[in-house]
Amino acid sequence: MKENDKIKLLFEKLIASEKHLFPVKGKVNRTTKHGVYVIYSPLNEVLHVGRTTYGKNGLNGRLSNHITKAGVFYREYLKRHNIEMRGAYFFQYIEISDSRQRALLEALTAGKLCPVHIGIGIQKNKK
Repeated sequence: MKENDKIKLLFEKLIASEKHLFPVKGKVNRTTKHGVYVIYSPLNEVLHVGRTTYGKNGLNGRLSNHITKAGVFYREYLKRHNIEMRGAYFFQYIEISDSRQRALLEALTAGKLCPVHIGIGIQKNKK
């Protein structure tokens, strides 16, 4: 199977995967494996597409970062819009061990789903 066909199949599998509510308390406890994920608003808007790149806690760690106010997505989007994801926002994910496949799937998924935060970052003043 060609690589691009494999990535398309992974995209279909990701989109068909179960949606999970972010926990009201504690951390995300789904899997310590690496993968790609999509975060949705309560109105089913795609807010963010991400992937794990490294780290021993895999998807659990990366998704927990978003609800514990760590990382760029929180600082650049969630905080500016006063969004608290716990108990209201959803995520879905797919486990993928191959780092290249994770990168390609993240890119394809972001391109197809057009997360609301892409392209609305703060512009820094040029000197």
